Amino acid sequence: MTDAPPSLDTPRLHLRLVTPEDAEVTSAMITPAVSRWLGYWPVPFTTAMARDRIATARALAEAGQALSLAVTARGDGELLGWIMLHRTREEPRTATLGYWLGEAHQRRGYLREAAAALLPIAVAWLDLDRIEASAQPENAASVAVMRALGMTFRREAVMHAPARGRDERVHVYGVDRESLSPAPPPGSARR
Repeated sequence: MTDAPPSLDTPRLHLRLVTPEDAEVTSAMITPAVSRWLGYWPVPFTTAMARDRIATARALAEAGQALSLAVTARGDGELLGWIMLHRTREEPRTATLGYWLGEAHQRRGYLREAAAALLPIAVAWLDLDRIEASAQPENAASVAVMRALGMTFRREAVMHAPARGRDERVHVYGVDRESLSPAPPPGSARR
């Protein structure tokens, strides 16, 4: 990919590509309460694991295969969590959306704000036709985020959750490119 990954500002947040400096804080924020809803973020999630995840995320972004952005507070730059889009192997013009926030930053609308800004930019940057996300049916907060983004229920599926070493039932939601709100006005996204 020739363009640098986008960074975005929203009223309260700054989204930027994850960096090696995020490893220690990322590791500390993956608590049992956060990990319980995440298929690929086990506990313990060590700093070494975070460094590896960040290195992979940066390589995938450079190859135009994924975006893993740090969700940070716009004022002081505090890391709040991550938001990620990964192209699917089966359908390269479809990406899966994932996200998480540290426990202290949940229930403040940050993920809705971050994802609403990112999705229109990401479909263009990754040249996608659709974005899908999944959550366990009991994860009401995640389902609410997906619905707020205009995603609709597509199907029920069973997915393997390596973080827990088991298969889990999930609901898959999706949104097509043409259903996403237009990109934010110029000046709010930087390449």
